[in-house]
Parts: sequence; structure tokens; C-alpha cells
Amino acid sequence: MRHFGHIPSASRAGLFHQEPAEFTADSPASTLAVALGATLYSPATRPRLADDVRKQAARGVVSMVLCLEDSIDDAEVEAAEANLVRQFADLAAADAPQDVPLLFIRVREPRQITDLVARLGDSVRLLSGFVLPKFTETRGRAFLEALTVAERASGRRLFAMPVLESPELLHLETRAETLAGIAATVDKYRDRVLALRLGVTDFCSAYGLRRSPDMTAYDVQLVAHVIADVVNVLGRSGGTGFTITGPVWEYFRLGERMFKPQLRRSPFLEGRAEDLRTALIEHDLDGLLREIELDRANGLLGKTCIHPTHVVPVHALSVVSHEEYSDAQDILRPERGGGGVMRSAYTNKMNEVKPHRAWAERTLLRAEVFGVAKEDVGFVDLLTAGLAG
Repeated sequence: MRHFGHIPSASRAGLFHQEPAEFTADSPASTLAVALGATLYSPATRPRLADDVRKQAARGVVSMVLCLEDSIDDAEVEAAEANLVRQFADLAAADAPQDVPLLFIRVREPRQITDLVARLGDSVRLLSGFVLPKFTETRGRAFLEALTVAERASGRRLFAMPVLESPELLHLETRAETLAGIAATVDKYRDRVLALRLGVTDFCSAYGLRRSPDMTAYDVQLVAHVIADVVNVLGRSGGTGFTITGPVWEYFRLGERMFKPQLRRSPFLEGRAEDLRTALIEHDLDGLLREIELDRANGLLGKTCIHPTHVVPVHALSVVSHEEYSDAQDILRPERGGGGVMRSAYTNKMNEVKPHRAWAERTLLRAEVFGVAKEDVGFVDLLTAGLAG
């Protein structure tokens, strides 16, 4: 699989200075953590789930979570588990592993991990891992121990994606202790933890809040402070941190806007691009685009998505610009190993080797999986191509 693999090769050649690289479910964890991109959630109760997976893969989705937790009713769990087993068998019978996205199951309890792996049988080869809800030190240890047992029994590498969403993490008086416990737990199982996910909807629910389409997670100060602390403790560079993914963007159909659209007209040329701007605004996706940019500025990568229309914007804004790529390459040149500072090739900023090294390394890893846009290609071009593909 590869990002933007659903668009014609000729179109990719016209967009990318460096095309996105291919990867598989067996690629290194460091690659997969970045490559997750827009992770699309789907309830495990869907009767044609295998067909849904195939359809989304054909539209450019590379990671999906099949949910047994909050997206389904408590009374549906047993039937949803049975449905998952059937749908995995359907996928395994008809598809090669490379034709299927990275698939994860969001469970409720640790026992579901070992039980489902046993019931999946040979189709477990299509499973990349499990999403672990309401992750704390105590709950997390039990989940990760179950994952270790399931991995040993199946003979397959299985990853964990803990979701940080518990009230203890939100509440100021317990946050530091909770974060320290989570950090110790995930560090112990570092090789199995692919990424950490943020459950912002649960954070908001603890205070009866819900952000509107005109507001990003960073406009809700209670949430913004938690995100900052999570990144502070768990997102550090130097090999000690983890990939932390952006929070879900809740989809709202058009209602009365209180604020003016956030998408400037200037990146959108006349004609079809202006039509695209209008369509994004009408579907409340202008706020999503702003939040994606703020995610990256605050140290997050990728995003939880609950609607297919969110996938292409996330991926388009994950592509490395030619300017970013140029800066990263300059900073990491071998002859710069001793440090120093230089004017960027674009002559619009200072590149300081030692302080910017970690940023440059992350940028080149993102460039590997999402590609590098040509010098004259912007996110509007990538959005248009992704939607048309």
C-alpha cells in the first residue's frame, strides 16, 4: 500500500517531487506509526464490513479501526464479535494482505484480545493490532499483557494503540500521576506500542462540553492543556517519545454559522478550486483543515476520523512541502554535523542545525511515507487530486 496510491501514476508524477513510498503491514514500526495517516473508525456491527474495508482502501484509506467499544450498544457486543470473525474470513478468502488497510480492533476488555485472536484463526494475518480504550497504568497493563499472550499464540506481530481519554488524565489533581503511570507502562512495552491516540470527545464529556464546527480542539482550553501535557511527557524527541495522533473531528452537517469561514480565498484559484473551497466550507471541513495544521504545530501526527470525507484532507496536509524538504535536507547534511546556522535555500528563514535536527529527522520520515510535493504544488492541488482519484 502507499499514500495516494488510489490516484493514477501519471497524476502522482505531476504532483510529487518525491512520491510516497510503498509499505506493508510488516514494515518497521517507525514507518507504520507515521504512515497511519487518517485512521478511519467503523462500528464492528456493519453487516457488509468487508466490502466497506475494500471500498475505503480503494479510496486511499491505509488504516482502519473496527470498533467494539463506544460506537456500538452494550447489547450488541457479542453479535459484533461474531460479525468481525465472519468479515475477517471474507477478507482473507478474497484479498491478498497488500490489498487490505492496516486493520485494528478496538476492544472493551483485555479478555477480548486473546479470545478474538483465537477465533480469527488464519485470518489473523490481516490484523495489525488492537486499540485500547481509557488507557491508564492499571488498565493498560492488563491490556498489554493480553496482547503479549495473543501475539505468542498467533505467531503474528500485533501492535497496541492506547487511547488516552480517562477522567484521571483530564483532572488537574491526578494528571501528573496518571501521565507518569502511562509513561512507565508504554515504555515497558515500547516495541508493541505503535502510537498513542487522544480521546478528546471523552475529555469534553467530563465537563459537558462539545466543540462546534467553528472551533478546534485547541480553542477548548481544558482540552488544549491536556494535549500539551501529553505531548510534553509522551511525545519527546530523541527516541524516548511516541507518535501521538490528532483527535477526532466530529462531523456536523451545515447549520447556521456564527463565524466566518476559516479558509482564505487566496490559496484557491478561480474555477474548480473555488468550487472546492465552497464544498469544504459547506461540509464544515474548513475547521478540520485548521485543526490538522494545529495538530502538527503541537506535535501530533495523523488523525482519528469517523467519516470518509475527512481522509483526503488529512493526507493532503500530511504531504511534505518542497520548502520543508529543502530545509530538512540542508539541516541534516553530513558536513553540518558540528552545528551552525545558515539561511534557508528559500532565503526566508534561519535553519539552525542542532535545534532543528529533530524536526528535520521527523520531516524526512514523513516525506518517505507521504511524499514531497513539487515546488509549485500546494495542498489545494493535492486535495483536488485525492478527491478525484
